Amino acid sequence: MKPPNVSSVTEFQLLGFQNLLEWQTLLFAIFLLIYFLTVTGNVVIIAVVSQDQRLHSPMYVFLKHLSFLEIWYTSTIVPLLLANLFSHGQAISFPACMAQLYFFVFFGATECFLLAMMAYDRYLAICSPLHYSFLMSPEICTKLVAISWLTGVGTGFLPSLMISKLDFCGPNQINHFFCDLPPLMQLSCSSVYITRMVIFILSIAVLCICFFLTLVSYVFIISTILRIPSASGRMKTFSTCGSHLAVVTIYYGTMISMYVHPNDHLSPEINKIISVFYTVVTPLLNPVIYSLRNQEFKEAVRKVMRKKCGIYGVRVKGSFFVR
Repeated sequence: MKPPNVSSVTEFQLLGFQNLLEWQTLLFAIFLLIYFLTVTGNVVIIAVVSQDQRLHSPMYVFLKHLSFLEIWYTSTIVPLLLANLFSHGQAISFPACMAQLYFFVFFGATECFLLAMMAYDRYLAICSPLHYSFLMSPEICTKLVAISWLTGVGTGFLPSLMISKLDFCGPNQINHFFCDLPPLMQLSCSSVYITRMVIFILSIAVLCICFFLTLVSYVFIISTILRIPSASGRMKTFSTCGSHLAVVTIYYGTMISMYVHPNDHLSPEINKIISVFYTVVTPLLNPVIYSLRNQEFKEAVRKVMRKKCGIYGVRVKGSFFVR
């Protein structure tokens, strides 16, 4: 029951980075640049993969969906963060806060599943190349992508529903830059024990299991790479997989530290910095690492650029003129 004579909270105040008032303009510029690069880079990846028939293999199908997801994932967080930095504080209604929480969990969980599927795809391609076309047929790839999205939809529903059922009697200030699970539970004036336990179990089921499957896939991949006779081929493949694993570790490591092993002993400012990694940084790094370190994709980009230049320009006596 709600305490007598206490009205329910109808909106929250996101404090953001108010302790860094002198850095607000710089932070706004940095986050705006990262957001622009994230959206632009992912749109380019989607466009290139869609136009080049050679990039219709399962690996690029997964990459295309990851890029599509990253656009919406970062757009769930960053525009409100930019508004917060611009206005030195941002109010958000209770329904809007719950909606942001839902989409954050939904997209975050879907990303975990997609990353695990991509690691499995690389495992099959490198460790079982003779059986790859059978084990990762277009039909199986489509089913794995659909499972990732549908499971993400279901994963986001339970935490947001349980948080929305809690009582919030005040204060209404969230010491964060978005409606995240830990600060919302801290503000509740009702018991959050069951909610906390459900979110803890769900976090283990999604984060730890997906991370474990991804890690095991890369262990087998690395062990296979070490048996490659050519030193140059071994180093090239290991460099690519090492970059993938580094970004995946950053994403899972920061997420696990926030939701499986909550940092209640750390200051809210440290928790915000940790949150920046998985809400702002990895949406930019993931597709970049998966695409720019891939020679086939870079060649496809050059092909698309030459095609576009052929449409919008002509060569006259060795010089290039725009029509």
